[in-house]
Amino acid sequence: MSWMENRTEVSYFFLLGLTNAPDLQLPLFITFLLIYTITVVGNLGMILLIVLDSQLHTPMYFFLGNLSLVDFCYSSAVTPTVMTELLIGRKVMSYNDCATQMFCFTAFASVENYLLASMAYDRYAAVSKPLHYSTTMTTSVCAWLVIGCYIIGFLNASIYTGDAFSLSFCESNVVHHFFCDIPAVMVLSCSDRHINELLLVYVVSFNIFFAIIVIWISYIIIFIAILKIHSGTGYQKAISTCASHFTAVTIFYGTLIFMYLQPSSSHAMDTDKIVSVFYTMIIPMLNPLVYSLRNKGVIGAFRKIVLLEK
Repeated sequence: MSWMENRTEVSYFFLLGLTNAPDLQLPLFITFLLIYTITVVGNLGMILLIVLDSQLHTPMYFFLGNLSLVDFCYSSAVTPTVMTELLIGRKVMSYNDCATQMFCFTAFASVENYLLASMAYDRYAAVSKPLHYSTTMTTSVCAWLVIGCYIIGFLNASIYTGDAFSLSFCESNVVHHFFCDIPAVMVLSCSDRHINELLLVYVVSFNIFFAIIVIWISYIIIFIAILKIHSGTGYQKAISTCASHFTAVTIFYGTLIFMYLQPSSSHAMDTDKIVSVFYTMIIPMLNPLVYSLRNKGVIGAFRKIVLLEK
């Protein structure tokens, strides 16, 4: 009898979740429920404001609207699962459900990667070439940039998920994580995963560093243009516009690099869980706050809609 006949393929996975401490489960559930509520209200609210207010029908807000949609989607792929785990303890997830969750999360996270790069290019066009901005960032250019982000994101997700689930899973089916993240699932494989891990690192590295290069080149040109601004008001406006995006970029890429650009032997699952909370829950909650609370256009649109409703 061959090894292939002796092995037992797993049909479901157990997610250990964030903690096994009973006294922490309810407080964490309440905390994540609050975070998810803010995420849903903030991101869907941002989309609604942009759709309803014609003054926000500009390239910058078009990208912001898509960023909010992506944040809502990839947070929703993970956070409800975490809250369920905290309520019932260990969460059982079927093989197909695990693959679906991995695909959805990685797809929208990949889309965000390229959206952030597109937004950096948009800021470059706005700050460095303001007189040509309307002819550079046309409706068709913006639409194709966003469509390209989604195509690349879903293509990447197919590669990541296919790479992880092309491995054999025999006896071990306990995922030491709160969702089906790629490193946490791949480490369970009973087959040789060296090539799969290299493929993951190479593809993720290309996607992250390509986007980072676009962002850095854009910001270098932006900062050069800012230094040439003699008006104090214009200088502060340019800095304020870029600061929000730069903050989001730093947090997003910092956590992704920590999680995916290291070998599986270097992963400490407890540390990975803490870091994962930031990019699966905190970042989608913070993005609409960072981009809207300091944005006069969004605040003005919100006040206008509230007054109309009254």
